[in-house]
Amino acid sequence: MPAVALEYLHTYTLIHDDLPAMDNDDLRRGKATSHKMFGEANAILAGDALLTIAFEVLGQVEAQAPHPPNQMILELAMAAGSRGVAGGQFEDLASEGREPDPEQLEYIHTHKTARLIRAACRMGAIAAGAPMEKLEALSTYGERAGLAFQIADDILNATSTAEELGKAVGSDAARRKMTYVALYGTRRAQERAEALTDEAVAALAPLGSRSEPLIALAHFMVHRTS
Repeated sequence: MPAVALEYLHTYTLIHDDLPAMDNDDLRRGKATSHKMFGEANAILAGDALLTIAFEVLGQVEAQAPHPPNQMILELAMAAGSRGVAGGQFEDLASEGREPDPEQLEYIHTHKTARLIRAACRMGAIAAGAPMEKLEALSTYGERAGLAFQIADDILNATSTAEELGKAVGSDAARRKMTYVALYGTRRAQERAEALTDEAVAALAPLGSRSEPLIALAHFMVHRTS
């Protein structure tokens, strides 16, 4: 159930991110975006509904001890609101056309992307009743891997094709978005993604051999082609 709630919320963020008032994208996962298929008003309502359903689903699940029963709801709410996706998206839009700034860039990608991936890791741990040491390890992993994921996304936007990626390419540069590629160039951005992946993997030490799937996932995220 927590995974279902996360995917509902994630899909809402994608629908709203593609809207004309946001990134104005016409392609997502190789298909026309929701507002192109069903109209802008319906896309807004669909995103609103998915956001609401996410918490409806999560409200039926209690966290396991030693965590408070409502902890997963709090995790997702903090990752989605002004301290997470919404706040990061606000700054992302506000920064368009500005000179790239390292601190602002880190803030945008931490909030817009990494906080939600971090929440996914934390919610899985909380659902399993993980002790605090492992919860903190997964928190660090999620944030570091989330930043690496976003850098890889920036690189793909600059170097891939729409056919390979399933969504618009070159749009970051066209909108003069603040990205790792704009600030550092492709090579240094890739090096930064690799360094963050190493940090994410190192954070998993308290999990021992059980961390192997997460290690593989972290490496996949920075070497993906779509």
